[in-house]
Amino acid sequence: MTVAVVGPGAVGMTLAVGLAEAGEDVVLCGRGRAGSDTLAVTLTEDEHGTRTQPMRSAGDPSQVRPVDWVVLATKIHQTESAWPWLAALAGEGTRVVAAQNGVDHRDRVPAGLRDAVAPALVYINAERTGPGEVKARRTERELVLPDDDAGHAAAALFGPTWIRTEVAPDFRTAAWRKLLTNVAANPITALTGRRIEVLHEPAVAQLALDVLRETVAVGRAEGADLPDGSAEDTLAWLQALSAGSTSSMLQDREASRPLEYDGLTGAVVRLAGQYGIDVPANRTLLALTSALG
Repeated sequence: MTVAVVGPGAVGMTLAVGLAEAGEDVVLCGRGRAGSDTLAVTLTEDEHGTRTQPMRSAGDPSQVRPVDWVVLATKIHQTESAWPWLAALAGEGTRVVAAQNGVDHRDRVPAGLRDAVAPALVYINAERTGPGEVKARRTERELVLPDDDAGHAAAALFGPTWIRTEVAPDFRTAAWRKLLTNVAANPITALTGRRIEVLHEPAVAQLALDVLRETVAVGRAEGADLPDGSAEDTLAWLQALSAGSTSSMLQDREASRPLEYDGLTGAVVRLAGQYGIDVPANRTLLALTSALG
C-alpha cells in the first residue's frame, strides 16, 4: 500500500510509524518538509519501547502522486489548507482516513471525496518532544471507526500494525463520546497551562463537569445516545489518564500555534444555539480560548 500522511504532527507521525513498521510505503506531507525524516516514537507502558523509523517526506503537493490511502491528521481548522494535498494525492480508488477531532469529519473534505472518507476517532495521547520525535501514551484503544465499508477498509489498513482499531455501529454516539473528552480537557489545559492533572483540582473538576453536562445535552439533541452519567464517566476517564498526559490544544498554545477551539467548543456552542440549549460554561471557555488567539 502507498500511504500519504497529511498533517505530520504528533498523531500523524505516530500513525505513520505504525504503518511504516507494518511494511507500508509511507510519505509525510506538510509544508516546509523536504528530504527524508527519521522519527522516533516512544510508547510508554508498551512492550515495543522506543524505536526509530525512517520516513520519506514531501513539502509541496507538486511533489506527490496519487496513493492508495491518505491519512488526514491535520487539526480541524487546518483542513481546508490541506485540500491541495488531497487533490494531488487522490486518484481512482483512493481512500481517506480522517484522523481528526470533532463530529463532522466527512463534511470537511471536498465533496468528491466524502464517500471515500473513514472518520477515525483517535484516543492515542501523542506529544511531540523534539524534531521528528513523538511520545505516544496508549489508552484502552487507539482508533474508533464507523461500521461501514470505509471504516472496515481502514481497520484492515491498520490491522497489521500495533494500532488497535474497533468499529462502532453507532458512530454518531462514538464521535460525541470522543468530543466529550476533548471539549473539557483541551480548553482547560490550554487556559491553565497545566497537563491533565489539573482536572483533579476540585474547582476545575466542577467546571469540567459543567462543560460535559452541557455537551451531553447538545449531543442528545443531535441524536447521540448519551445516558445519564456520561459526563461523570468522562471526567473519571480523564482523571485516570497517566500522569503527564497532555492535550493537543495545550501543545499548540505552548508552541504559539493557532488553537482548535472553534471546531470543538465552538461546534458545541453553535449547535446549542440551534436547539435553544443554554451552555454558559462552554460559552465562557469559547470566549477565553478565542482570546488566546
